[in-house]
Amino acid sequence: MDETRSARFRRQQKELLFPNVGTYYQEPLVLESAKGMFIKDVDGREYLDFFGGILTVSVGHCHPRVTEAAVTQQRKLVHVSTLYPTVPQLELAEKLVQLKPMKEPAKVFFTNSGTEANETAVTLAKEATGRQELVVLRHNYAGRGTLALSMMGNQHYRPRNQSEVSGIRFAHAPYCYRCDFGLKYPDCGVACAKDLKSLIETTTDGEIAAFMAEPILGVGGFITPPKEYFEIAVPIAREHGGLFIADEVQTAWGRTGGKWWGVQQFGVEPDILTSAKGMANGQPIGLTMAKSQVADKGNFANISTFGASPISMAAASATLAVIEEEKLLFNTQMMGQALREGLTRLQERFQGIGDVRGMGLMQAIELVKDRGTKEPDPQGTSRLMEASKKRGLLVGKGGLYGNALRIAPPMVVNKTQIDDALRLLGEALAEALQR
Repeated sequence: MDETRSARFRRQQKELLFPNVGTYYQEPLVLESAKGMFIKDVDGREYLDFFGGILTVSVGHCHPRVTEAAVTQQRKLVHVSTLYPTVPQLELAEKLVQLKPMKEPAKVFFTNSGTEANETAVTLAKEATGRQELVVLRHNYAGRGTLALSMMGNQHYRPRNQSEVSGIRFAHAPYCYRCDFGLKYPDCGVACAKDLKSLIETTTDGEIAAFMAEPILGVGGFITPPKEYFEIAVPIAREHGGLFIADEVQTAWGRTGGKWWGVQQFGVEPDILTSAKGMANGQPIGLTMAKSQVADKGNFANISTFGASPISMAAASATLAVIEEEKLLFNTQMMGQALREGLTRLQERFQGIGDVRGMGLMQAIELVKDRGTKEPDPQGTSRLMEASKKRGLLVGKGGLYGNALRIAPPMVVNKTQIDDALRLLGEALAEALQR
């Protein structure tokens, strides 16, 4: 029997790529084209996309304005490296420092990815403070570089035979559903945040370079802190000499609804922030932004061959313009509320949904085998992924136990598409959680 196109490509994937390249589904989807909220595979089947390439397609697949900006730039100037200033780079930098979540002046540095952005931020923090030790959160994901892997708060992404970068301390995550202290919010007094003081005083030399955290832990399963978490944690870090680095690789550009930056939802200002993903709607990009007084401490030589790619810069500027002109900060807030309400209704129907959490269009459900014991249900989550795909709905998953469904559509999603996704998800849940 002749192979289907998708079967042939899946066979080639196994033959040609590293075996640890992660893919979803028992038979990975081979995708060929996309437009707006929809993706087609090589066999012509269409899917409603509620994951957006891991929160990277922010304004819809192949948005005409972003595509045209990239194509126009491709015809004009493709590459020079950061050795030369370019108009697209400076135009984007000017826009970004206008949007910054800091009151003080800021400066930026462009790279290719979130991994590079995070490593740039940590290096800068160490230079600026003259200190070495770093506090990060358990359940966090910082990227694929050696430093990022050493900061990894999820065992599944940590290689077993690697030398780790020293001086990294792991704080308790603000994971209210699975509190490390066995407490319940708000009676807990946000003990996870207050514990930073003890962590720093007992496991470091008393002074740190930085406290680095995602406003919402993405790969961790969209773990969403209590509103006052950062208002407690950040001053503790600063009292011990540390800068606050906000890892906005997933939470920036309006994803959390109503505001440009996720950290703005929590009432604190970062000293340094990082981002990537949705900033250029799919073009490779990374951003490190720092208060000018911090950025100016980085006196070591710095260069990025593909950072500040004129094409990525043009695509990012167009993406930000679309977010503004199409009022997507507001749309994300409204559609996120509709999505959350629908997921809460599903939780009432299905005992297997232990927790619903998130903010804006960054929502998650965590599946458990028993609500009382909270035993994770990764098998049910895998069945749910398959059942959703079968119905033409793409979502993501994550969490330490692989039992959190991550739901994050492009920010152009409308109410009809939210309703369609919730209906399909409800059907998939009914199939996947049958005992």
